[in-house]
Amino acid sequence: MPELMVHKYFDGRLRSVSRAREFTVTTLRAWRLEGLMDDVRLCVSELATNALVHGTEPGRGFLIKLTGDNDAVRLEVHDSRNLRSDSQRPFVRHPEPADTSGRGLLLVEMLADAWGIESRQPFGKIVWARFRSPSSGVRAAHPRHLNSASALPCTVALTDEEPDGAL
Repeated sequence: MPELMVHKYFDGRLRSVSRAREFTVTTLRAWRLEGLMDDVRLCVSELATNALVHGTEPGRGFLIKLTGDNDAVRLEVHDSRNLRSDSQRPFVRHPEPADTSGRGLLLVEMLADAWGIESRQPFGKIVWARFRSPSSGVRAAHPRHLNSASALPCTVALTDEEPDGAL
């Protein structure tokens, strides 16, 4: 199967986290990768929340990018805060049981096969996570089998194109 890729821009509002989860679930269903859905959905929720709280400049949003093939799905969350200008690079925290936050990247580390942080040009960063496909041999749907309500594999944004400088 050729590599499939979709991406979508989300505005800098709290409701965008649930929309990012819906986008991710729709895409994984269309690609017939339901076996990865729970882990990827939880990780997109955590990373999108982190992007909103810690990674976006006021008035800017974030971008979700999903890439998939027979072997794995890669989730990327693009935001607008540069690594070099931030005093706090994202890192895995180990909160106390009574702490009410600080578990996002810990969950990503536990659920993903790999994850990392990269600079984004011309500004911002990308926090990514990679999930291996289930060993059951599940294959993604060929693009012609997807209906218009499904997330279509493509190399451009599906909807809500990223406005110039929106990230």
